[in-house]
Amino acid sequence: MRLDPVGRLLKLPPAVAGRVRVTRAIPVRMRDGAILRAEHYAPTLDAELPTVLVRTPYGRGAPVSILCRAVAQRGFNVFIQSCRGTGDSGGTFEPLLQEREDGLDTLDWLRCQQWYDGRLLTYGPSYVGFVQWALAAEAGDELKAMATIVTASDFGPPTYAGGAFSLDSVLTWSALLEAQRGPRLDNAVELLRGQPRLQRGLARVPMAEADRITTGVEIEFFQRWLAEADPAGSYWTQRGHTHRLPHVTAPVLMIGGWHDIFLPWQLADYTALRAAGQQPYLTIGPWHHGSAALFQQSAAEAVAWFRAHTGGPESIRERPVRVHVGGADGWHELADWPPPKSKPQRWYLEQGARLTPEPGAEGTVLDSFVYDPKDPTPALGGPRLAGKIAGRRDNRPLEARPDVLTFTSAPLTEPLDVVGPVHADIRVRATSPARDGTERTPSSHFDVFVRLCEVDEQGRSWNICDGLARTASDHDPDDPVRVALWPTAHRFASGRSVRVQISGGAHPRFSRNPGTGAALGHELELRPVRQEILAPSSITLPLVS
Repeated sequence: MRLDPVGRLLKLPPAVAGRVRVTRAIPVRMRDGAILRAEHYAPTLDAELPTVLVRTPYGRGAPVSILCRAVAQRGFNVFIQSCRGTGDSGGTFEPLLQEREDGLDTLDWLRCQQWYDGRLLTYGPSYVGFVQWALAAEAGDELKAMATIVTASDFGPPTYAGGAFSLDSVLTWSALLEAQRGPRLDNAVELLRGQPRLQRGLARVPMAEADRITTGVEIEFFQRWLAEADPAGSYWTQRGHTHRLPHVTAPVLMIGGWHDIFLPWQLADYTALRAAGQQPYLTIGPWHHGSAALFQQSAAEAVAWFRAHTGGPESIRERPVRVHVGGADGWHELADWPPPKSKPQRWYLEQGARLTPEPGAEGTVLDSFVYDPKDPTPALGGPRLAGKIAGRRDNRPLEARPDVLTFTSAPLTEPLDVVGPVHADIRVRATSPARDGTERTPSSHFDVFVRLCEVDEQGRSWNICDGLARTASDHDPDDPVRVALWPTAHRFASGRSVRVQISGGAHPRFSRNPGTGAALGHELELRPVRQEILAPSSITLPLVS
């Protein structure tokens, strides 16, 4: 019996091929003449086999090469290609722009290969998932199934989450892409030292200098993304593929994480497919973007999904939605997302730092804080690109800051199951000092960050989900600020408390608000803003039996 440590680690079905032939650095010509390089993993089986296509900007070496071999051993051709301008592929890498054309050209090339039997499958996380959406609508009946993991069909909305700029995700990703160009030794030293250049870049004011501080060079797409701050503008619609979702007919498997940076937009893609009459399958686990458990689970589910749609022995689970419920530490299967039978319940912020199901007197000042962009409220855990700083954390150090307010319920007398979308409506009266410092004037330039936490019996405050909203210059101070939090599935245990955390930011996950209305990258002046939280302010939780 052959040893199969990778298959066991990833919980894959038994291998059907012992040997895999690998053809390396295959040239694939694009319509503009650019040559993209690829590898073909071919199992030694005397049969026609479907092809798994992986298009990636992250190289074709380990660990992805190990995964490609393991998948090939399960009875698939695996074709992995470096996106243009990455690895040894020709052309210039401009994120998002040419993935549709390059994907379709690659499919045309596959059709001419003797080993390609007309059954296409696509697989991959993050950007590797985005390129699947670029291809999917026009691949036709050849596309038998997709496995899209922690990704979205349009990167514009996640880039400007809540109206701010997703600084940590964008700059960290920019640094990753630049590091792939080398030199390797310098990049290894930077990583071992805790990425001090990246930390300096994240702290840089103005933000337009962050890429140069981090990498030593100005990164064209980073600068462009600062300038193109409207995700509904032509720059982003030209590069996104949300409008193509109604034309995707292939079966879609979507795998996400409760602490993943793309989750709200991945679920928006799910909703769009449902509205178009499709039935995607959805798995959401207790993962962040780089979780090892996510890598394991997604590989196992994708192989089973592909085999089920290409004549394999696997069957598809009866209910299309499977979610991990935190607190209950178990998986639940649902008919749809959001759960059709969930009921929204509002919890109100009250004086005395209380959180109750009953509203207080309208207009009452509940509490206040000053957000100072020179010392921005830091991000702690939650959805972050780097796994070592993401996920659940004890929030007590953050909540000890004077610019963070908390409102906490009495200990629960019975469990509270919260499953679905979460949002908050926070009434804010914001003021900032006049330029001469003699008085305070109303301000429309501020952020509201809201975090839902569970307080355990030891007083530790664990983040469940959160979100931020940036106000615009035409914000009416009489209107509550609507903050869409990340969705969740969590059981608040009996004896524990529900807590809502309010602050003016979460830097560097979201870019700091300078308090002036300055455009992204032009934060030449930083003005503190005082925020008074008024009643009625509330958070709405989706409850299920």
